[in-house]
Amino acid sequence: MSDETTPVEVGPSEDGSALRIRWKDGAVSDYPPRYLRLMCPCAGCVEEMTSRPTLNPATVPMDVHPLTVEYVGEYALRFDWSDGHKTGIYPFDFLRDIALGT
Repeated sequence: MSDETTPVEVGPSEDGSALRIRWKDGAVSDYPPRYLRLMCPCAGCVEEMTSRPTLNPATVPMDVHPLTVEYVGEYALRFDWSDGHKTGIYPFDFLRDIALGT
């Protein structure tokens, strides 16, 4: 893993409205919960052969939020979402690629 894709801190933003990742290279990324849920890279949300999103945003509640956040090895995070979804694994390089405000 490079410094760009190595988190040194994962937790809520100061106001609790987003997931914040501080990266080893000094960058900070904030991820609003619904944005993260809509970006889920799992096979149920993205067509595997074309990478075309299949998740209908209208089916994701505006107030969706993670119930739990777990590390998957040293390479990813997994979320249990309030809408019942829990199959997505978010690799750190993917999270860095979709980062807002980095």
